[in-house]
Amino acid sequence: MNPQENSHHHSKLNHHPPVHHLPPVQVKPPPPSSPAFSISFSTPTSSDTPTPISTAHRRIAIAVDLSDESAFAVKWAVQNYLRPGDAVILLHIRPTSILYGADWGSTTPTATFTPPSSPAPAATEQKLEEDFDNLTNTKATNLAQPLVEAHVPYKIHIVKDHDLKERLCLEVERLGLSAVIMGSRGFGASRKNSKGRLGSVSDYCVHHCVCPVVVVRYTEEKNGGGGEVVKKAAAVVNEADLHPVPEEEPEYHDADDHGQKGPTLL
Repeated sequence: MNPQENSHHHSKLNHHPPVHHLPPVQVKPPPPSSPAFSISFSTPTSSDTPTPISTAHRRIAIAVDLSDESAFAVKWAVQNYLRPGDAVILLHIRPTSILYGADWGSTTPTATFTPPSSPAPAATEQKLEEDFDNLTNTKATNLAQPLVEAHVPYKIHIVKDHDLKERLCLEVERLGLSAVIMGSRGFGASRKNSKGRLGSVSDYCVHHCVCPVVVVRYTEEKNGGGGEVVKKAAAVVNEADLHPVPEEEPEYHDADDHGQKGPTLL
């Protein structure tokens, strides 16, 4: 082998293919352990125009538990509180256990469930959960009809959690809402409560939500189920041991059928 061939042979031996440096693999951390998850969807005001939730001047939550009180709160908000440029978030906290929680109002016989006397198989529990999810979505859509008729853009936001009060306040803060409208006793309040007393959930939200809370009073004593003006909300707040958040003072609306009374800011 001559020197030229030897040099060419060594150059082949010393030649290595280029090494390509790959970017580091990005590993997403696992989601935090939580019994809650959300089911949210938007409903446009027309088939051609998407719902302008993100660009709304005010994003108002109406907390609903699918009861008659919640239906009244939605109608009252449309007639007395909402104004052009607002968008609504229908916020429902669905208990993680289907045997505990919200007042579902009147349901058809096919939608009525009896608690099992013994632990149900996993397939049966899953079927019950799916049935209640479907019932929740149907009832929430029915509650939104006054918004549809008034051409108010809205979004239905359903979250599952075992703690209704705390999760409601957390969702309000997380979504950056301007105000919350809710019934006075639909969320866990006894129907035998004295006048002027808020339910446990509405009372908690008044003191812990980071935005104004509008509590709509609903009673069945007037005209077979209409609204009644109750001027005892301030006394209820004074009885509470909790303290309101410093950002905003609680806001109350005591409503009647015709919406003749305006808000009272305490």
